[in-house]
Amino acid sequence: MNGFRDPPIRPEYELALAVPQAGLAPQPTGQPTTLRQAALSGLSWLRKAGMLLVLAILWEVLARWYDNDLLLPTALQTARALVDGLASGELFGYIAVSFAVLTQGYLMGVAGAFLLTWLAVSNRVGRELIETLTSMFNPLPAIALLPLALLWFGLGKGSLIMVLMHSVLWPLTLNASAGFRAVPETLRMAGRNYGLGGLRLVLQILIPAALPAILSGLKIGWAFAWRTLIAAELVFGTTSGQGGLGWFIFQSRNELFTDKVFAGLAAVIIIGLAVENIVFQSLARVTVRRWGMER
Repeated sequence: MNGFRDPPIRPEYELALAVPQAGLAPQPTGQPTTLRQAALSGLSWLRKAGMLLVLAILWEVLARWYDNDLLLPTALQTARALVDGLASGELFGYIAVSFAVLTQGYLMGVAGAFLLTWLAVSNRVGRELIETLTSMFNPLPAIALLPLALLWFGLGKGSLIMVLMHSVLWPLTLNASAGFRAVPETLRMAGRNYGLGGLRLVLQILIPAALPAILSGLKIGWAFAWRTLIAAELVFGTTSGQGGLGWFIFQSRNELFTDKVFAGLAAVIIIGLAVENIVFQSLARVTVRRWGMER
C-alpha cells in the first residue's frame, strides 16, 4: 500500500543547452522570407527577359540570312518601326480605339458569365441548361459569328461587342461554374455554422474558394477577346470611322510596309504580356497566392 501512496520519484537531470557557434546564423525554416521571394521574383523577370532577347537574336539572324525586307524585316527594323509609331502617337491612337471596344465587350461578357454561373449553381435544371449551352457555343469560334453580327448590328461597334461577349462568356462560365461546384462541402458547412447564408455565404466562402478557377476563366476570356478583336478588325477594319490595331496591321500590309505589320504584331504581343504579368499576376499574388491556394 505504501507503494501506491508514495510513487517513486524520477531522478532529476539536466540537458546541455545547444548554443550556435559565433558568426553562424540559424537556418530559416518554413516559408521563404519576403526578401528571398523578392529575389526569386527578380530572377524570374531576368530569365523571361533573357528568353525574349534570345528570340530577338534568332529573329535577327534569320532575317539577315533570308535577306528580303519585304517578306521578313529584321528585329531591329521592326523595333525602329514600333518606336517611330509610338513616338508619333499613331500607334497609341489605334491602341486606344481597340481598348475602348475591348473594355466594353469584356465587361459585358464577364457580367453575363456571372449571371449564367449563378443560374448554373442555383439548381439542377439551371446547371443542365448551362452545360448544354456551353457544350454548344464554347467550341464555336467568335469570329464565325461576325457575318451575323454585321447583319444584325451593322458596320460599327455593336458587331465587335457581340463577338467579344461571345468569346468571353462561355469559357468564363465554364471555369467559374466548375470552380463553384468544386468547393468542398466542409467549407459550406463551416460557413453555415458561422451563421452565413445567401449572399454572405457566396461572397465570404464560395467566391474565395472558387477564385483560382474564376481567375483562370478571366485570363482565358481576356486572351480570346483580345485575339478575336484583332481578327475582327482585320476583317472589316474601321469602327465608326476609327480603326483599331488590327486595322493598322491590315492597312500596313496593303501599303507593303512589312516592318509596320510586324510592329503592329509586336504591339499585340507586348500588350498581351503586359496584361498577363501586371494585371492578372498582381491579382493572383494578392489573392490566391497570398491565401496559399496557388503556388
